[in-house]
Amino acid sequence: MNELVTGHYKVVVIGAGFGGMYALHRLRSEGTETICFEAGGGVGGTWYWNRYPGARVDIESMQYSYSFDEELQQEWSWPENFSAQPDIERYANHVADRFGLREDIVFDARVNSMRFDEGANIWHLTTERGDEVTAHYVISATGSLDATNVPGFPGLDSFEGDWHHTSQWPKEGVSFDGLRVGVIGTGSSGVQAIPEIAKTASHLHVFQRTPAFTMPNNNQPLDPDYEREWKDTYAERREAMRTDQGLSMFPPKYGAILDMEPAVREAIMEDLYASRSGFNLLVAFNDTMVNAEANELLAEFMRNKIRSIVTDPVVAEKLCPRYAIGTKRVCLDSGYHATYNRENVTLVDVRESPIEEITPRGVRTADGEYELDILVLATGFDAVSGSLTRLNVTGVDGLDLRDKWKDGATNYLGMFVAGFPNLFMIHGPGSPGVLAQMIAGAEWQVQYVLDVIHDLDTRRVQRIDTTAEWENKWDAEVQTAASYTLFGGTDSWYKGANIEGKPKSFMVYVGGYDNYSRRCREQVEADYEGFVLSP
Repeated sequence: MNELVTGHYKVVVIGAGFGGMYALHRLRSEGTETICFEAGGGVGGTWYWNRYPGARVDIESMQYSYSFDEELQQEWSWPENFSAQPDIERYANHVADRFGLREDIVFDARVNSMRFDEGANIWHLTTERGDEVTAHYVISATGSLDATNVPGFPGLDSFEGDWHHTSQWPKEGVSFDGLRVGVIGTGSSGVQAIPEIAKTASHLHVFQRTPAFTMPNNNQPLDPDYEREWKDTYAERREAMRTDQGLSMFPPKYGAILDMEPAVREAIMEDLYASRSGFNLLVAFNDTMVNAEANELLAEFMRNKIRSIVTDPVVAEKLCPRYAIGTKRVCLDSGYHATYNRENVTLVDVRESPIEEITPRGVRTADGEYELDILVLATGFDAVSGSLTRLNVTGVDGLDLRDKWKDGATNYLGMFVAGFPNLFMIHGPGSPGVLAQMIAGAEWQVQYVLDVIHDLDTRRVQRIDTTAEWENKWDAEVQTAASYTLFGGTDSWYKGANIEGKPKSFMVYVGGYDNYSRRCREQVEADYEGFVLSP
């Protein structure tokens, strides 16, 4: 759809990632007048934008897929256990084509303002390209990891070489052949990109502030018998996943690591380290995310793996994280630590020697200048809340969402914001979001939102809102759930700690999707307790 869009819709969906596409499909199948605005030139959301070398899913492909259509589940085949970005984007395009979604998606149409009209109970939306529409409801499926974070490095604009952020990667790709490359950032994107870049760069300098825990993905081509086993039992497996804390399937837990004899726990950890997914090790014990002593046993096991891989003991120690494992995003890697054994790779510890400026020729730290031809920023996102605040959202009484959230992203049930009626967030702050299997989570949240809309229609309700009091109550539940874990003790993007000036507040519900979905249903079944309904 290329022509400018005007008019009124019952529902506008923002974002054509996996959450937005499912919302659009469900709304269309019900005959609801709807349109979807997508900032990118294609579907797939994060898998459209993040084309950097090495980009790959960290949930098994057989799980990281839609469950709503059995024929779709049976007909699609993944090439690997953990599929690469091109294959996931290809799957997203297959879904869009199979269900005819493109005719109601406006591409290259970034929403740049949303204003609620209190008198008419409708939203006014505009896009950067000039679309102007109104809608009774807005479903924001903008993604938790969408708002690109480019730190304010002095002199970045003066750099004479090319620079790219991993989340804004050119479609045509980037050649590193024979070039001096710098990568700033060693989170998930950096961990995946660095081994690939090192293969062809003449020299790679990695600027690391905080080392990352990584697990081996042990990736292999998808075994046909394994695929057939999943497809024969998809219904039972999906049902089991919906009752799981993270909407995923992992082997049963082994119990408390602290209760085990050293030789027993070491044997278990070695087996899981070499298993189909290294993440099996992260979730294997029931005390490693709630007990610091238990966590340290697992963390030290992983540090010893780093020490056994990296030949230079000084570099190995710089690559060993010192925070509780699992409290920052744990990455699945493909030879990440072994990359530092290459003669053309240098680790620069910017916690010891901070970056002072980007110069025309490279990066200057406190220890001197590193001359570069290409600079890669793997500096992440203004996560969870940033994608929504960048839409310029104005609610009741002219309240700007950025002002509303200046002290923290308050909300109710991770989907509703007081003073912003008829707006529903998918994977918003206060939901399990990034700590659950996100396609399955999007399916559940979208269905919940549509059930609410149907019920409001039946009740002849024009407007649904919540209150600051209930936002505070929900935040207390979110923070209480986190307090039982080790998450709160680590600065991470889960808390907004990676963005200068952003208030530190844990933004993810870690009580499990089983409890989260129950709480969301309970509040509706209790005659919409915590909501304000206007006829």
